[in-house]
Amino acid sequence: MTLHPELDRITQRIIARSQDRRARYLDQVARAAEDGPRRAHLSCSNQAHAYAGAGDDQGALATGRAPNIGIVTAYNDMLSAHAPYKDFPDLIKATARAAGGTAQVAGGVPAMCDGVTQGEVGMELSLFSRDVIALAAGVALSHNTFDAALYLGICDKIVPGLVIAAATFGHIPAVFVPAGPMTSGISNDEKAKVRQRFATGEASREELMASEMAAYHGPGTCTFYGTANSNQMLMEFMGLHLPGASFVNPGTPLREALTAEATHRALSITALGNEFIPVADVLDEKAFANGIVGLMATGGSTNLVLHLVAMARAAGVELALEDFAEISAITPLMARVYPNGLADVNHFHAAGGLGYMIGNLLDAGLLHPDTKTVAGGGLAAYATEAKLAGERVTWEPAPRDSLNDKILRPAADPFQPSGGLVQLSGNLGQGVIKVSAVAPERHVIEAPARVFDNQEAVKAAFQAGEFTGDVVVVVRFQGPKANGMPELHGLTPTLSVLQDRGLKVALVTDGRMSGASGKVPAAIHVSPEAANGGPIAKLRDGDRVRLDAEAGTLEVLEAGFAERAAVSADLSANSAGIGRELFEVFRQNVGLSTTGAAVVV
Repeated sequence: MTLHPELDRITQRIIARSQDRRARYLDQVARAAEDGPRRAHLSCSNQAHAYAGAGDDQGALATGRAPNIGIVTAYNDMLSAHAPYKDFPDLIKATARAAGGTAQVAGGVPAMCDGVTQGEVGMELSLFSRDVIALAAGVALSHNTFDAALYLGICDKIVPGLVIAAATFGHIPAVFVPAGPMTSGISNDEKAKVRQRFATGEASREELMASEMAAYHGPGTCTFYGTANSNQMLMEFMGLHLPGASFVNPGTPLREALTAEATHRALSITALGNEFIPVADVLDEKAFANGIVGLMATGGSTNLVLHLVAMARAAGVELALEDFAEISAITPLMARVYPNGLADVNHFHAAGGLGYMIGNLLDAGLLHPDTKTVAGGGLAAYATEAKLAGERVTWEPAPRDSLNDKILRPAADPFQPSGGLVQLSGNLGQGVIKVSAVAPERHVIEAPARVFDNQEAVKAAFQAGEFTGDVVVVVRFQGPKANGMPELHGLTPTLSVLQDRGLKVALVTDGRMSGASGKVPAAIHVSPEAANGGPIAKLRDGDRVRLDAEAGTLEVLEAGFAERAAVSADLSANSAGIGRELFEVFRQNVGLSTTGAAVVV
């Protein structure tokens, strides 16, 4: 199928915009590749330090010429998604050893759980943890003794941080290794209803706790389609996973075999062999365009609008909000996974999953087929599903037809004609809105503003019965410079209740809402943020605000608005407690949300 002309046009614009940055990046990568890993050139003392903890692999490392894999792991047993990684290094080492290579745990990176910190002070460190993860992975690989890297990470900031690091070490191959989603518990819809009942006082805390524990009940990613599972989708669309690896449950024979296969693949694509695939060649402009297509076709998390921009910058590629909006406009929404539907990711995978989607989108000309991938052979290799044959993985063609058209539909007959992400601009600045789960009659909201400086004040106003009419709830001073740009997911039940009461409700914020923002229209990532004196800092209670997702505008309908002075807020409380003291340098140096809200790129 011929490439869609609009996708080609947008990609060519990305290539042109990135020309200088990408050229500098590739030159840096080429010089690093020429030098190669330093292992063979280290002094005897240096090498002894590097291999002293390697046990049975000491001799092979000291005298051999076989490839050595660096494992960068986000293991901890506080995150359900990352707990399965505990045993991965031993499996990887044994697999590498049997294949004539070696593997070492190069280092660990932090992995926090946004599900634990939602609405808590710790959430103010969440976005910054992405850059910390990139830095920590950089330290791990700085020993420069590795021919390839395996990255073990899944959740919200972990994968983006690891991709930034992988791009920085773009002269060596990188294979990302997932651990899969937990098995299905109670439905996400049932869980959401209990949350709403608790918000109105109709459900007890005991009932809420029982519901949450039934939903989040075992090892693996949460089963709704939030940022973590959007990350996994992205790694396949961009060719950094092995095909079909994303949504295989932990603790299964296929999951273990896929991890072993990732090890074999990493060994085979180093500069020591005949199929060298440095990750810099994978992470090009077309790969990022494909990633955006995947995000839109699946209705993925809005957090990836931030993360993809930062990841791309690390690889010398410059993305802009217009790229997301214009790719969204041509990309059909092919999946209905909670919060955009009732199904979870296990149901999605069973219906045909990513293999079906990639094959269908390739047929429709909506993906670049000629990208390099860790699997080799272009993106068509990802229109497959992984199967177990003995102890090894084989790949078979993915289903050509959806196995459940209530969850997964073809590009020619989608749930919606576009991906649902819209760029917003106007006299309030720039932002985005995800409308794939928002009813069409709520795509345009015009109402008086109620202005708050934190989400706790919104909840207090709700409990006091202050929301009695249509309202645009504005929550400002929530950007990266103000307090690290926490997710405001805790507002979803409150705003949903108001909407269910028949009110016209919208949210406008310089903060984040994640992939779980639900059915309430939300203009998020508004930039410039209030702490930078952005227009959102000029808003007053009662101002008429119009959010128009159809026209792509976000406007204040008040004469003289532009001439107003921006208000400031006392942000001193954001600078201390639960580690926030350590991140002042991040708050002072972070970039705009439109450039990824990043510190290190």
